[in-house]
Amino acid sequence: MDQRIAIDWTSCEGHGLCAELLPDHITLDEWGYPLLDSAPVPPRTVKRARRAAADCPVLALKLRVAGAP
Repeated sequence: MDQRIAIDWTSCEGHGLCAELLPDHITLDEWGYPLLDSAPVPPRTVKRARRAAADCPVLALKLRVAGAP
């Protein structure tokens, strides 16, 4: 069961905390908005990805099962 990071672009305000918590998967563009890699989150990183989603100031970061809506 692959899990992937998703962003709710209508909620994201470009705080950048997600890139600090998951630097292997998220970088920031020149305006501070996240750029995601397309790879699934490895099992060893899922706990940090959940924390990043929970710590997002506007809850724009999500961790989803690949293929789920």
